Amino acid sequence: MRINKYLARHNHGTRRGVDELIEKGQVFINARRAVLGDQVQESDTVDVRRSGKMPTYVYFAYNKPIGLITLGQTKNEKDIVRSLSKDVTQYKVFPIGRLDKESEGLIILTNDARVTDRLLNPKYEHEKTYEVKTKLPLRANFREKMETGIDIEGYMTKPARVEALHEKSARITLTEGKTHQIRRMIVALFNEVTGLRRVSIMNIKIGTLAIGAYRKIEGKELEEFLKGLDLL
Repeated sequence: MRINKYLARHNHGTRRGVDELIEKGQVFINARRAVLGDQVQESDTVDVRRSGKMPTYVYFAYNKPIGLITLGQTKNEKDIVRSLSKDVTQYKVFPIGRLDKESEGLIILTNDARVTDRLLNPKYEHEKTYEVKTKLPLRANFREKMETGIDIEGYMTKPARVEALHEKSARITLTEGKTHQIRRMIVALFNEVTGLRRVSIMNIKIGTLAIGAYRKIEGKELEEFLKGLDLL
């Protein structure tokens, strides 16, 4: 949908009136100043700042529970954002990356669209750590295979870092994020994931954060995070 049509539908003025807002640099799409003719997708974050000032960025760590999807495709699907309270949704935050419905753990929520590519693009090789439980005991060569790289349906994964926790569990750190990557890697090693929890993204750790709870990322923790993304 064109940006002026989108704004008019959301009662920001007539199409001509919202064109003037865009021309004055008062409309932002994913924290980028909009221009006439821009298209808006359902997943985009649109802000109208009549002062013309850049939006204030906020960042939250959220502990996603099992059974909740990251981002719903329809209004009838309950996802992370729809499960949050107004003190967070007032900032129009969105999740960076995904965890499948059967997985739990750390998701970063923000209204800073700059973070998306910097964090998710595999060329930046930012670390994400997961705790994994398996159906069968880990094989003797599990660590060696994971740290060398595994062929998952024609794609060779980048080396992972592995710490065995128990005969059926391990902590795995990746620098990429292919769809269902850890589950597919485990299957390729003749096993099956029974539990998957993300515990850290770069320097952001889930720690003792309760399931379904969130906390603001700020101070030195935020500074280190943004520096790691080359946004400071």
